[in-house]
Amino acid sequence: MQTSKKSLKENILLVGFPSNGLVGTFTVSYLIHHLEMSQIGEIEHPDLPPTLFVENGEILPPIRIYKKNNLFVILSDLPFDPFIAYDFAESIIDYAKKNLIKKIIIISGMETINKDPKASKIYGLVTHKSLEKLLYDFRISKFLAGSIFGTDAAMITSFRKSQIPALILYAECHPFFPDPEASIVAITTLARVLDVKIDTGDIQKKIEWLRIQHRNLMEETIRSLQQEKKVGRPPQIYR
Repeated sequence: MQTSKKSLKENILLVGFPSNGLVGTFTVSYLIHHLEMSQIGEIEHPDLPPTLFVENGEILPPIRIYKKNNLFVILSDLPFDPFIAYDFAESIIDYAKKNLIKKIIIISGMETINKDPKASKIYGLVTHKSLEKLLYDFRISKFLAGSIFGTDAAMITSFRKSQIPALILYAECHPFFPDPEASIVAITTLARVLDVKIDTGDIQKKIEWLRIQHRNLMEETIRSLQQEKKVGRPPQIYR
């Protein structure tokens, strides 16, 4: 993995959490692994269910903070409801201010009934006009019309009120199954934005394994999304 001098000029924070297709979880986890980022902290919330994960014999909290050079990452392995999402977003903003973060990037999945199974599209949404040029420079289609509800809406609402601009990358995905193919699109787009080189060959070789491995997390995420649907629908572009 190589980074250019240009990418080292400002601190950037990536955020990923379980959502449609587990796109955010797949994408951010992959980046953490390939950049060999170090865990430097965690985020706790009293309303989260008591949960720990074990990976290679190491005990991990559900919401972790990683860092390498100018790149910071906050990754949640637990889906959460919109009420906790407000607190989660505020914690992210506080952390960003303390660490002089200049830009926040959130990766998520967008349910769509018209997805091309061989080529997921990705759309960008920005909270501040200062990031509009970024969409143009990297040829990311702008999210032009639609509705956002639930956890995503709660977080974006908080980010809009912050002085730190945020970019939300939405990859078209299947809403009910882990979608590694959509994550590959998100990973390659994110690599261009961050100016890093990433080889996604190993994901392509393990697509079916990844779907099976993350089946339980997808079931938990679906339950969370179904709670959101009592109020509205998750992010979707109008066709």
